[in-house]
Amino acid sequence: MNIFLIMLVSLFMAGYYMFFGPNTRVYEQETEYAVAQSDLRSVAECTMAVHNAKINNYVFEDVCVEQNQIKSEYICLNANLKDTTCEIVHGRKPDFSFIVTTTGTLNPGDYNEMTEILEQDFPGAGTFGIYQDGVILAAGTSIKRQVPDAIRAKMEMQDGQLVYITQYDVPDTEKEFSEPGQDDIVCPFGTSKNYRFGRWQCIGYNMKSSCGGDMIWDSDLMECVPDESRKPLCGSKQTAVMVDNVWECVDPFPDRTCPGGFVARLNYDSLEWECVEDPSVVKVQKKCDMSSKRFVRGRFGATVRVQNSSCTDCEKMVLDEDTCETKCVPDETKISSPSCYPGNPAECSGLSRAIYFGFPNTKYIANVSAVANVDVPLDSHHSQNRKFNCLDCGVGTVNILKSVYPYVAVCNGGRQ
Repeated sequence: MNIFLIMLVSLFMAGYYMFFGPNTRVYEQETEYAVAQSDLRSVAECTMAVHNAKINNYVFEDVCVEQNQIKSEYICLNANLKDTTCEIVHGRKPDFSFIVTTTGTLNPGDYNEMTEILEQDFPGAGTFGIYQDGVILAAGTSIKRQVPDAIRAKMEMQDGQLVYITQYDVPDTEKEFSEPGQDDIVCPFGTSKNYRFGRWQCIGYNMKSSCGGDMIWDSDLMECVPDESRKPLCGSKQTAVMVDNVWECVDPFPDRTCPGGFVARLNYDSLEWECVEDPSVVKVQKKCDMSSKRFVRGRFGATVRVQNSSCTDCEKMVLDEDTCETKCVPDETKISSPSCYPGNPAECSGLSRAIYFGFPNTKYIANVSAVANVDVPLDSHHSQNRKFNCLDCGVGTVNILKSVYPYVAVCNGGRQ
């Protein structure tokens, strides 16, 4: 009997250890963490799906949208960052246009887990993070994205919400052309029905088949015009003119005498002979006299020192020895000079900030080979002070395709 009781107690203790032992509790705890991670990941994925649907102009319908209180809106702002309509008014688009998607507030204890999920699964999503104290803590970066007051007010943002913001361009208004009316008109013989100037008209057939001399019929002008293909090649001092509908090579009028280096040419607008420069005369451009004390000798395009220079502290002067012209161009080696750039250039970097030079006008830009074939902005967002400046795109990002360091900096979708 005692042996039977001992065996029964042993079986009971073994079962208790199997079901309530330490290994089982660890397994349950790991399962709870995985479930929490899965729930938070599904919130982020649902937010992404709703946001992408708004970008592609359709509605994402799923039970997760209502469960997580997800909403997405188009929001547009004017230059003063005030709420405005997302439409083209009088041919002008709003200055800033965004798609904003928010969720319900998260549990503060889930902030770290959600940030970890965003960094692992959505590293390239851009401005996608947790809203807190007026900024968005974007995943995968140390940058805090400031949210304009108009967006916070319209979306009624609260701390702890998961927020996704994307800029977009308001599409151009489609032009609609009305088809001509079906007014039934009967045109007489020798004419055809054509829709012109907003109404049906009877237009006579073109019965013209040929023109005399060196003329040809122009169906648009409805008349005979000179045939340029028959225009002859004349001597060096002669000019081809139309005489009685025929091309002829004509000498200058005898009463027209031109000075040396000039030749007589017919002005087709006034039909009068004029003296113009002889294109066959080759002009000899003298080399620049580099013996002048005002310049320091250098090869073509070399940097020179000039007394009483009009260049700024951020520029250097170059001399064209063929034309003796001097020009001021940006000197990127001067960026670190306090008189050229009053701050630390290294601080003006990242996704939303970049260095640029304050080009004053298009004539100045044409002298700078570093920005050849580059669209250099000359607007109110870019200074024209002929020094290096820092462009801050705010909640936007720098357009790396249109920017050329350290001369040109352009924000995506305009300055934010």
